[in-house]
Amino acid sequence: MKNLLLITLLFGFYQNWAQTALENQFADIEPQVIEWRRDFHEHPELSNREYRTAEIIAKHLKSLGIEVKTGVAHTGVVGILKGDEPGKVIALRADIDALPVTERNDLPFKSEVVTEFLGTKTGVMHACGHDAHTAILMGVAEILAHNKDKIKGTVKFIFQPAEEGAPPGEEGGAALMIKEGVLQNPDVDAIFGLHIKSTVPVGTIRYKPEGMMAAVERFEVHVKGKQTHGSRPWMGVDPIYISAKIIDGFQSIISRETNLTEEAAVITVGKIIGGVRFNIIPESAEMIGTVRTLNPDMKAMILNRMKEMSETIARAYGGEATFEVQNNTAITFNDPALVDQMLPSLKKVVGDEHVELRKATTGGEDFSFFQEKVPGFYFQLGGMTPGNKTPYPHHTPDFKIDESGLIYGVKALTQITFDYLNQ
Repeated sequence: MKNLLLITLLFGFYQNWAQTALENQFADIEPQVIEWRRDFHEHPELSNREYRTAEIIAKHLKSLGIEVKTGVAHTGVVGILKGDEPGKVIALRADIDALPVTERNDLPFKSEVVTEFLGTKTGVMHACGHDAHTAILMGVAEILAHNKDKIKGTVKFIFQPAEEGAPPGEEGGAALMIKEGVLQNPDVDAIFGLHIKSTVPVGTIRYKPEGMMAAVERFEVHVKGKQTHGSRPWMGVDPIYISAKIIDGFQSIISRETNLTEEAAVITVGKIIGGVRFNIIPESAEMIGTVRTLNPDMKAMILNRMKEMSETIARAYGGEATFEVQNNTAITFNDPALVDQMLPSLKKVVGDEHVELRKATTGGEDFSFFQEKVPGFYFQLGGMTPGNKTPYPHHTPDFKIDESGLIYGVKALTQITFDYLNQ
């Protein structure tokens, strides 16, 4: 009995000592994570052009003794860390690309980068927090490399380019990484990722089992009419008028045919092209937009009805229409069993009361392509200063995060790794 009590006391002492040592490592790495994030923020790079970013990541991973592969999906970096004992394979993913946005923030590390994007001069900015994700995962890699004796299995660090979408005519992002075998050799058992949120308080983690973010489709409708003088519309077929009717019809699919009590859905026409002069009804018009869905059956119904409606409405007014769709992301689907398994890990980091169940969002994320292949769990990390009443949203010139939230990301992915591999 005395021996059992002694063993229990010693084990408890070891656990406390190990946890204290880990906390000290977190404290040591935090300033470096912030420094990395600021450097990436000041030097942002667009999708498939993240050369400097990739070089810094690869150099850091190699310095830790991690096996590194570069040039994955153009500019992606993959690191492999093998623990001292064999076991499962866990993948941790961070996206590394920036956006064609001109920054308005007054920061000492503000981006001054200017480029040309699709023929337009623009600034470049990390307006979605990918600089934070990259810095967080670099910090996680350092912590885990220093504790590989506590790892039972293998960790695969995936630094992914082009999450915001590859340039026209190019492949990229998660889909291309998968195509090039990023989830193989060794085969990944589960994958985890996070997204910092400028509208969620620091110290809070939000999650949702199953569909958390929407599938994203890009669609085009090409309408063919008959050109005529603007003063004599009866002599032609007006493709702009037909386009207006099609847009109106699309919205009736959402408001009258889709069961929005099950999941949200959105159809948005973001661009219309047609005509060259005020008094000419043109030969053709084009509409470009996006569809957002959170349910596979709902997605199939909506896309099918959009095709039917485009063609039928155009024909009813004497024209023709074609409907084309391109899949940008799948549904970001969190494996329910994996969520249940790993929620205790997140609660260890921020406390039970700060791990919150959230509703789905119609934003998209190409992490979803990884989740189509292996069980995955994607969650949101708070990046807003508590009490801030006017946080700026993502993809805007004023987007800003509170850097005190970064260390929670490092702790969360580290805790998930230890718990998943050692359970």
